[in-house]
Amino acid sequence: MTRTSRPALGTFTFFALALGLATYFTFAAVQGDFGLFRRAEIIAEANALRGQLNEVRGDVARMENLTQRLSDDYLDLDLLDEQARSVLGMIRADEIVIR
Repeated sequence: MTRTSRPALGTFTFFALALGLATYFTFAAVQGDFGLFRRAEIIAEANALRGQLNEVRGDVARMENLTQRLSDDYLDLDLLDEQARSVLGMIRADEIVIR
């Protein structure tokens, strides 16, 4: 009589469960809410927001400069003339308008 040995059902179940858990945790580590792909998205978004922050800081610095140049302590007549022309839409008699 020949006897064939089969692995026990418990051993097969254990390895199937271990493989399933390993697959689940690997998937979660790569594509989950806190996975590698999400981390790459967050880093890219942070870099884009840093760029926007630098642009806004530049705009704020420019506006602060213009505000300071129109203040009572320091009045830039050229800037005042430019702003008045822009708001009122007026020109001097010796100027030519090109559209």
